[in-house]
Amino acid sequence: MSMAIDSPHLARAQTLLAAIRTTGLIGLALIAILASLSDVIARAPADRAGYGSELQSPSMLYPFGTDCLGRDMLSETLHGLAATASDAVLAMIVTLIAGGLSGFVLARLPFGTGYVPRGIAGVLGSVPALLLAILAVGILGRDFAPYAAGLAAAPLAFARAFDRARALGESPHAEYARASGIPVSTLLRRDLAYEFRDQFIAVAARALAAVTITLSTMSFLGFSAHRDLGLVIAAERSSYLAAWWTAAFPALALLVLVLFARLAATLEEGERP
Repeated sequence: MSMAIDSPHLARAQTLLAAIRTTGLIGLALIAILASLSDVIARAPADRAGYGSELQSPSMLYPFGTDCLGRDMLSETLHGLAATASDAVLAMIVTLIAGGLSGFVLARLPFGTGYVPRGIAGVLGSVPALLLAILAVGILGRDFAPYAAGLAAAPLAFARAFDRARALGESPHAEYARASGIPVSTLLRRDLAYEFRDQFIAVAARALAAVTITLSTMSFLGFSAHRDLGLVIAAERSSYLAAWWTAAFPALALLVLVLFARLAATLEEGERP
């Protein structure tokens, strides 16, 4: 009876999660299109001062208004979104390789030696990613901010991948496969295939949300050389109170990007990205 009762609830929950993930993926696809066409859609080049009158409020002529230097905020938001998205994708790839893939492979090291990097990742994961990214920028330079953000998000991704890999390696079917003489390398390839099929979208979207937040905060604080949304927002500090639109629209674009990434990852409430 309980199984019959739980089954409809489980089906509805799975349908809801699928709808949430689909919404997030569609949103990310639309953002990718906007970012790739930013140079075509934007009316003004990036950081073009004097395009319009200073501090014009949103209107038909300037939908996002202008800032204190006469820059068209719609164009600035589009260019900033393109820079943020491209840097975030690069950082996400770094996280997936240095975190997810490495954790999954090192979990199979013999004699439990993989627990050494797992412990290091656990310690680093307890440190705010922003601080790790700033430290990495101090070592690598501001031009390497995307790599720094990717490395800063890697410890948590490593820990999650390591724990999933260990759970798979200690499962009954894995023990039976080893007892049957199946090589460890074959089991690793099979588990990687299952991991890619079942977890790749969630892991990639989770990493994208995390590195986007870190990158934008770094840019806002001046630790990045790229004019992304964080730097666009920071550049309008003097106009926040007099002209709300100069920061509101870039901040909204950043919020939407992170929101869609979190939806694609179907994160539970309170879960860290």
